[in-house]
Amino acid sequence: MESKCQCCCSHTHSQSKEKEKSIIKKWWAPVLSGVFLLLGIIFQHQEWTWFVNPVIEFLWFLIGFLPVGLPVMREAWESILQKDWFNEFSLMALASLGAFYIGEYPEALAVMLLYSIGEMLQDKAVNQASRNIKDLLDVRPEQVDVYRKGVLSTVSPREVNVGEVIEVKPGERVPLDGSLQNPYAVFDTSALTGESMPRNVSEGGEVLAGMIVSGQAVRIQVTKPYDHSTLARILTLVQDAAERKAPAELFIRKFARIYTPIVVLLAFLIVALPALVAAVHPEFDYVFNDWLYRGLVFLVISCPCALVISIPLGYFGGIGAASRTGILFKGSNYLDAITRINAVVFDKTGTLTTGSFRVTSIQATDIPEDELLSLVASVEKKSTHSVAQAIVHYASGRGVKPAIVTSLNELAGYGLEAEVEHHQVLVGNIRLLTDRQIAVPEELADCVATVVVCAVDGKYAGQLLLSDTLKEDAVDAIKKLKALKIDNIQMLSGDKQEIVNIFAKELGIDKAYGDLLPEDKAVHLEQLNSVPGMSVAFVGDGMNDAPVLALSDVGIAMGGLGSDAAIESADVVIQTDQPSKVATAISIGRATRRIVMQNIVGAITVKVLVLLAGACGFATLWAAVFADVGVALLVVLNSVRILRKKF
Repeated sequence: MESKCQCCCSHTHSQSKEKEKSIIKKWWAPVLSGVFLLLGIIFQHQEWTWFVNPVIEFLWFLIGFLPVGLPVMREAWESILQKDWFNEFSLMALASLGAFYIGEYPEALAVMLLYSIGEMLQDKAVNQASRNIKDLLDVRPEQVDVYRKGVLSTVSPREVNVGEVIEVKPGERVPLDGSLQNPYAVFDTSALTGESMPRNVSEGGEVLAGMIVSGQAVRIQVTKPYDHSTLARILTLVQDAAERKAPAELFIRKFARIYTPIVVLLAFLIVALPALVAAVHPEFDYVFNDWLYRGLVFLVISCPCALVISIPLGYFGGIGAASRTGILFKGSNYLDAITRINAVVFDKTGTLTTGSFRVTSIQATDIPEDELLSLVASVEKKSTHSVAQAIVHYASGRGVKPAIVTSLNELAGYGLEAEVEHHQVLVGNIRLLTDRQIAVPEELADCVATVVVCAVDGKYAGQLLLSDTLKEDAVDAIKKLKALKIDNIQMLSGDKQEIVNIFAKELGIDKAYGDLLPEDKAVHLEQLNSVPGMSVAFVGDGMNDAPVLALSDVGIAMGGLGSDAAIESADVVIQTDQPSKVATAISIGRATRRIVMQNIVGAITVKVLVLLAGACGFATLWAAVFADVGVALLVVLNSVRILRKKF
């Protein structure tokens, strides 16, 4: 134990030493240049005899310039070799060299020093934003204990094969997707869903990479290789999101390519035009160095780095903020598109409802209720349908044991036919019994609930009524959307219209459509999309709603944990399966859009004002550098604040 602690302490000490070295390595150049600048200004002010010599003064500021200037000059040269003539590096290089030419040595050094410090602070802010997202999602362990030939071996998760059994200790993260081998276990799923609620898993249940083991060590049989795990796919999704650009990002990139050569030309004209005026009108007092100075000020102020850096960072911050709440955007273009949504269409089952049926009542005719329940449960036991599973669960809860089934035949679209303890049993919908000419109580035809009827030996024996249940936050989800001024909220379902109406009334939705097949939903979405000015988001479970998700302007899937279909088919994935997160996603999109617009308007306004002041000779190189670096830092800080905002 002692050696382990010593090892940990040594590791921590080593890390802190590396961090110190990194900081020293990063900051030595601006610190050294800053010392030369400060002392040089003092020597100039004091008019020291040895410093009055022009050669010594020049060499002093040149030596101070090299630590911060050479890296920028190198970047400018490499860009020129790649035929990228106009960028912030070339602008700064031109400005500082021009300042040296006209004898403004302190300002030449200050241009590079302040620019370098500004870039370092911007990089720090950008790295912090990236680190927030990386720390949030990249939680894959580097080692895992796997059973091989009865012995526990520690290997990399990449080396574990499908079918092998791994052991994960309490407090550790699960490295690979698999099925639980223990009778029961509890996991913290916050890394995947953004929610701190624990998840209970029984033997054979699905366990996903990124979950944290609570309570006791667990054994998991691996079902997916490392690169195909749910967490790996989520990480890839977030990383790829940076490649899908929003319109504002694409505009700024095009704008910068046109803007930079234009301002270089304008800076040249600021110097050249007065010379032409002086040539025509000799009385015009033209001093080349004065106008060159104005051109240099114009160049420094015009640097577009504030816009180029801050806007992608703003969208990246929005994607990170959404990821923290369990919402995954597949690109900043969708983050931008969701801000224009003015209609939201929900699928019902599995989206606004749990999709889990429960038995609300049971009624038998000539046999006891428990006997009827035993017959129905025995027939439904092997079915994977949610209604069948609900009946089996209900029977188990009442302590009713299923009977022995001798033979079983599925009647597609109708139900099941079976022989149970020498009795012919039919279990299914009303049409099944009607086709077999078995009389069914008339009132069942008007029942809005899901009905499962049963006949024994050709005679009606009774029925079970089942209903779906609303998700806990379903009502709240609709209220939040209305609070965001989205009043066109609709619900689509394949259930009977009467059932859909009941749920719609409970939810507060005015437009609800039932009895729809998947193709009917697609037609409904197409009609809605054809309305001028309509921007539609469709919210579905991602499994059977892929066509409708694709038709909508923004497809939002209630992904849940491990839903591969949801991750593939939608533009936005809500991992927590909470419909209220739809409003959260829209709020994050709008907040991101506001920040991006603030950056664009703020940066351009400040630059235009200072550019005009510089061209008219009212701004110095000092002011120009402060304006450029200051604006860049402000928009960067404005961009990353969304990561700290609560939604």
